[in-house]
Amino acid sequence: MKLIDAHHHFWDPVRNYHPWLRNEPMIPFRYGDYSTIRSRFMAEEYDQASQGWDVVASVTMEGEWDPADPTGEALWMQGVADASDRPAAHVAQAWLDRDDLSAVIDVIAELPIVRSVRHKPRANAAPGGAPGGMSDPAYRRGFKALAEAGLMFDLQTPWWHLSEVPAMAELAPDVPIILNHTGLPSDRSPEGLAGWRAAMEAFARMPQAVVKISGLGLPCRSWSIEDNRDIIRQAIDIFSPDRAMFASNFPVDGLCGSFDTIISGFDVATQSYGDSERDALFVGTAARIYGIEAVPK
Repeated sequence: MKLIDAHHHFWDPVRNYHPWLRNEPMIPFRYGDYSTIRSRFMAEEYDQASQGWDVVASVTMEGEWDPADPTGEALWMQGVADASDRPAAHVAQAWLDRDDLSAVIDVIAELPIVRSVRHKPRANAAPGGAPGGMSDPAYRRGFKALAEAGLMFDLQTPWWHLSEVPAMAELAPDVPIILNHTGLPSDRSPEGLAGWRAAMEAFARMPQAVVKISGLGLPCRSWSIEDNRDIIRQAIDIFSPDRAMFASNFPVDGLCGSFDTIISGFDVATQSYGDSERDALFVGTAARIYGIEAVPK
């Protein structure tokens, strides 16, 4: 089975400054202690992690590079791709509410490797409370600017903020919005899962909405198909295989399970789907959305 890994990271925090990977103390993190991933993770480390799987292409995600150097990571990643033909596409860092957004877009939009941008909006720790960052006028203006540059938007936010997306999306309805990490269904109580499903169903009604099924780890638990099968299948059924794709989120999700455990879990969870549906989930959707050409058959 072939795979396009639609979301993973390359980083080398010894050479390049990622504050969360270098600074002390470490930041609070949803998987807990992340000290084991504060080290180089490049093609060699990725190949070791993914051995046994036919990864035909992949998409790298920004890794919260030094905010004082807003185009540095995208330029560096373009150099990595030029030297090795990997990755096939990159999601660049860009702060939608910063005054320098226009200048940043001018640079990253010219890089062949860049397809999309990510800026995690401000979020509440739990449902309820004040609106999050997607309600800020400056953030919305930044989202609209992506349309003019022909860029997509990768959105990472907890499911309880998805209700803010439609008002923002109206400003640039042609910009694809790719939801990262399955909407972060961390609360696995019946109430939490019901809220997650309702939010995902509402989000999926927008024609430009796509989902990456990834980031399903739970703190202090090893990744298991028992924990995640129903969420994987519900996400697929809500969006359809043509608007869903699988991703490893490595090395981050390596805190919860091996590459083989996670991708094998996606395989097991989708055994009842047809061959064309599985091809879309593992290869086709990511290739179409991120413009990855010449995927081996």
